[in-house]
Amino acid sequence: MHIFNTLCRKKELFVPISQGKVNIYVCGITAYDLCHIGHARSALVFDVLVRHLRHMGLDVCFVRNFTDVDDKIIARANKENRDWKEIAQTYIDAFHEDMDRLGVLRADKEPRATEYIPQIQDLCSKLIAARQAYATPSGDVYFRVRAYEPYGKLSGRSLDDLLAGARVTPGEEKEDPLDFALWKAAKPGEPFWESPWGKGRPGWHIECSAMSQPYLPLDIHGGGQDLVFPHHENEIAQSEAAFQCTLARYWIHNGFVQINAEKMSKSLGNFKTIRDILDNYLPETLRFFLLNKQYRSPVDFTWEGMDETEKAQQRAYTALLEARKSLARSQWKKTPLPPELLQEWEELPRAFDEAMDDDINTAQALGHVFAQVRLVNRILEDKALRASQGCQDVLTTLLKRAEQWQNRLGLFGQAPQVFLNDLRSQQAKRRHLDVTHVEDLLTQRAQARADKNFVLSDSLRQELAALGVSVRDTPEGQTWDLE
Repeated sequence: MHIFNTLCRKKELFVPISQGKVNIYVCGITAYDLCHIGHARSALVFDVLVRHLRHMGLDVCFVRNFTDVDDKIIARANKENRDWKEIAQTYIDAFHEDMDRLGVLRADKEPRATEYIPQIQDLCSKLIAARQAYATPSGDVYFRVRAYEPYGKLSGRSLDDLLAGARVTPGEEKEDPLDFALWKAAKPGEPFWESPWGKGRPGWHIECSAMSQPYLPLDIHGGGQDLVFPHHENEIAQSEAAFQCTLARYWIHNGFVQINAEKMSKSLGNFKTIRDILDNYLPETLRFFLLNKQYRSPVDFTWEGMDETEKAQQRAYTALLEARKSLARSQWKKTPLPPELLQEWEELPRAFDEAMDDDINTAQALGHVFAQVRLVNRILEDKALRASQGCQDVLTTLLKRAEQWQNRLGLFGQAPQVFLNDLRSQQAKRRHLDVTHVEDLLTQRAQARADKNFVLSDSLRQELAALGVSVRDTPEGQTWDLE
């Protein structure tokens, strides 16, 4: 398996530090608001990475933290006249609810910053003793960036470039504009912990150094592209200065999510929470949409893109449904499939694996999934092939492969008819269509057909068509879909 390492800016062969074991640390949310689609993408990227590593037989310890004390949490608590701890817990719970709906596996460890205050203070003291950090008279503790020579190795930024954009806020006691806070003296009304430097709370970057320390050296450290600088750059500096070891061998960062080709922001009015999207689409549709791009590429979220995703899902689940039906009802002739079809069928899973091993290329892997779906449809559409023993073997294998797609991608794991019914109901909801009314018209039409009242039957079909409902008569009875 090869992964793109941000640290060296190229793909590298993945080799665990300890044979058979992998330690992964991913920066989680700051718990002050509902998760947006960017959070969903990052969570899904690392969810699939963990699934793939475990599929390879590796023992993975996956750690994802929560920042549960922060300026934004405090600001929200003050605005809503609530306790900051209550705010943090509210949005940690919301995170779990959203991720559970998206099929994201829980991390093995979920440390919270406030659980690591003693370790954070010890880390600050250690850096001060090594002259890598200093305390100010007012009780802040800063890291000396210039004392850590490799600073900038992750982001590729030079100190001169950073200095050009740096500034010191009036009232700060920094020795150098580049220095960053490890510990912040508490302002009136803020939560605080007693420390050797007075009442205060941790800075953002030091939290992750303390929470990741039990798992060092990490095989993989990850997060969104926006964390490369300053967060991960600062983590490297303070961790490696304090612990005298490499923080992580591989650094993985996922690309941004845009909305209609624009940066997502509340000021532009295009901010999309996960819940906004799941009010209109099934969770698996959002998961599919986000995995249908290689993780380092930007994703442009559009409602039209979600509609296209639904169509692709419908094709795949319909093929799985037809496979089940065919296996249940067919009589098989003892004839094989043509050799070229069998060869293509056998090669596609290897192509899927190769895509996943090539920097977790889920977009390419999904392409190989749909190549299998198309091949199955070709077989089912040919009467001679459909009746062959070779077809039975392919259909049986397809259903087994679908279980693998669920295990490795978190997709196509639902019972096909259940998913298709849910999808139709979700589409009807978006159109404000009363499904109960549709079902009532279908019942009336079925009775009209049974009574051979074809005038009424045709009239009801037209009434359904006016609602955007297409009806198909099958040996099993009526089926309907939205046009």
